[in-house]
Amino acid sequence: MNNGTVKFFNDTKGFGFIKEDDSNQEYFVHVTGLVNEIRENDKVTFELKEGKRGLNAVNVKLA
Repeated sequence: MNNGTVKFFNDTKGFGFIKEDDSNQEYFVHVTGLVNEIRENDKVTFELKEGKRGLNAVNVKLA
């Protein structure tokens, strides 16, 4: 499991970005990859899965 912070999330469009704590890398997250509802600045845990345009955050849970 990776740890990070929600940098941006748009409820209306159903997507956003999570910044990983260890690497400061940002990953795309789609509403279908959420376990819990998230908001900007929430601390989360997540897994990475290869998507159409690179790695996506999936199985995203509030930490």
